[in-house]
Amino acid sequence: MPSLDDLKKRISSVKSTQKITKAMKMVAAAKLRRAQESAEKGRPFSDKMNNIILNLSSSIPDKENASKFLVGTGKDNTHLCVVITADRGLCGGFNTNICRKARNDFEEILKKGKTLKIFTVGSKGYDQLKRTYGKYIIEKLNFKGFKKITYKEADEVGKKIIKLFNENQFDVCNIYYNKFKNVITQIPQSQQIIPIEKPKKDEKKTENFYEFEPEESEILDDLLPRNISTQIFKAILENAASEQGSRMTAMDNATRNAGDLVDKLTITYNRSRQAAITKELIEIISGAESL
Repeated sequence: MPSLDDLKKRISSVKSTQKITKAMKMVAAAKLRRAQESAEKGRPFSDKMNNIILNLSSSIPDKENASKFLVGTGKDNTHLCVVITADRGLCGGFNTNICRKARNDFEEILKKGKTLKIFTVGSKGYDQLKRTYGKYIIEKLNFKGFKKITYKEADEVGKKIIKLFNENQFDVCNIYYNKFKNVITQIPQSQQIIPIEKPKKDEKKTENFYEFEPEESEILDDLLPRNISTQIFKAILENAASEQGSRMTAMDNATRNAGDLVDKLTITYNRSRQAAITKELIEIISGAESL
C-alpha cells in the first residue's frame, strides 16, 4: 500500500494534470467556434464548384478528348490515397478514425491487385501508417509551424497531386478527412477528386441549362485544377473543426476522469491517515497500560 507521502504527491500530480486538461478544453472551445464557421462557409463554395464542373461536363460534345482530370486516364490500376490528418495529438480518436477508414480502403485496393500509393498530409497520419504501409508512402507533408492553414497550403498540396497526375503516377485519387457534424460526432469521409466523382442516379437533380463563354472545355481546363485545391481546402477546414471538437470532448472527459481519480485518492488518503492515527493511539495506550 502506498505511503501517505506518496498519496499526497499523486493527488497533487493529478490536480496539476486536471488544470492542464481544463485549460486545453477551454482553448479548444474558443478555437472550435471559428473553425466551425469556416467549415460551414466553405461547404457551399466547394459543392457549387463541383456542380458547375458536372454541368459543364454534360455540355461537352467530345467526351473522349475532354480533360483527364474530368474523365480520367481510362484505367484504375493505380490509386493515390491522400490521408489528411492533424499535426497534434490529444484529440481523442480524430486521427485514428481517418486512418482506420483509409486502411480499410487500402486493403480493398491491394486485394484487387491494384497499385497503392499514399500521400500523407499531417504528421499524425504518417506516424500511424508508416509501420504497416511505409513502403507505399510516396509523399508526406505537414504544417507544424503554421498557426492556421490557409488556401495557399491547400494549393501546395493540390499542385503536388497535379504534378504526380501529369507524370502518370496514378489513375485515381481519393482524399480522406473527417467531416464535422457536431462537437461529439465527426464522420470519416472518402472523396474521389481525380477523376471527378459523378453523382449517383438517385442524387441527380433537375439541371438548368447555361450558355458559357468561352467554350466549356476552355473553362474546365482552368477550373478542374483549381477544383482539386478547393476540395482539399474544404477537407482541411472540415478537419480543423473536427479536430477542435474532438479535442474539446477528449479534454472534457479527461478533466472529469481526473476529478473522479482525485476523489478516490483523497478517500484512500483519509482512510490511510485515519488508520495511521488509530495505530499510533493503540501503541500509546498499550505502552501506558504496560507501565
